[in-house]
Amino acid sequence: MEKTPYLEALRYMQNATDTLKKAGKNYGLYKDVKYVKTASGTAYSAILYALDEYLKRKEGNKYAKPKSIEDYKGRITNKDKKLLALLVDAYDTLHLAGYYHGTTSVNTITTGFERAYKIIEYIKDEQ
Repeated sequence: MEKTPYLEALRYMQNATDTLKKAGKNYGLYKDVKYVKTASGTAYSAILYALDEYLKRKEGNKYAKPKSIEDYKGRITNKDKKLLALLVDAYDTLHLAGYYHGTTSVNTITTGFERAYKIIEYIKDEQ
């Protein structure tokens, strides 16, 4: 099977899921923040990978890799407001709370993963 950007983003998410399982859970909290941070970073990378592909498709030859989250937000704002909302949620839950601050909240990380999968779906149909 040909490796597509969609399948590659899903591979990142599978790696993130596998890593997160190593964290263990207890009463709605992950037990080992190291694995949560690693999984959150990997899932966030999947999001950026998918967004890069989305922007390549929308911008064509004008595409240049975004240099910051603000750049991603600004460019997506003009294309799809629902995608922008997903990005803001995913950035807050996975990058800031999960990776940067090291939250151990299962609910927070679950929300971030859900948003990641929804973002990745944006590149599914246009193979």
